Amino acid sequence: MRAAPKAPGLFAVDLDGTLVESREPVRPGVIAAVKRVMAAGIAVTIVTGRMVVGAKPFADLLGLEGRIVCYQGAVIADARTGRFEREVALPNALALRAYAVAKAHDFHIQFYRDDRFYVEDDNAYAELYARTSGSEPIVVPSLPAAFEGHDSTKVNIVTDPARTPGALALFSAALGDDAYVTRSNPEFVEILNVRVDKGAALRLVAEHLGVAMENVIAIGDSYNDLPLLRAAGFSIAMGSAPDDLKALADAVVGDVEHDGVTEAIERFVLRPYGEGAAGVA
Repeated sequence: MRAAPKAPGLFAVDLDGTLVESREPVRPGVIAAVKRVMAAGIAVTIVTGRMVVGAKPFADLLGLEGRIVCYQGAVIADARTGRFEREVALPNALALRAYAVAKAHDFHIQFYRDDRFYVEDDNAYAELYARTSGSEPIVVPSLPAAFEGHDSTKVNIVTDPARTPGALALFSAALGDDAYVTRSNPEFVEILNVRVDKGAALRLVAEHLGVAMENVIAIGDSYNDLPLLRAAGFSIAMGSAPDDLKALADAVVGDVEHDGVTEAIERFVLRPYGEGAAGVA
């Protein structure tokens, strides 16, 4: 396992399951720890699957400046204004292929444009996503008609957690190498432009800041964080992460309930130079 950088320049944090338990407030100790990182002159960014409107309240809470990563890397936005600095959307033809599969197998599907999400049914799945994202759905009679001539920032399948593994396999097989298909929250299977993932977006944020990737520390908890942890110079998995994510990571810390982000900051980000553990917990 790699050692943590002695002079980290960027700390990248996933949101749900890492910084915060979904639909719960960020714990005060975690907020204080992140602010200590910034006070030490180390940049902090959020790297999340959430829409900008769902990520920005956390950026505001932490006092972040600069760029944040949303939509699994499809969007890089300004932390203070929410303005899209870069968007790599899923081509309309691929969104329609995903739509056809969803309809054939009775999956709830959502399209996205201009930081809003669109559905054909305002059902329990749309309501679940609305609570998580902080945004109300736009209900349309037909997603293909509403997005005629428009790409979708991403496509999201929202389903029962028991159906998520099957949905991931189904959409991965249907879209093949033409799209990036990943799991995020237990209920979500997300479909994005093949050039998009959290790691690719993290590299762009680091480049903008002039920080070498070897001096980037990243922390995450789920399958969609695999590219994030692979890209970072030093990677940390939450204690609640699946085993393959833990195996990839350079270190493992506690889960959200045990303030794993605070532990990561104290052990690896703000540790005195030359001190602190650097291996898997």
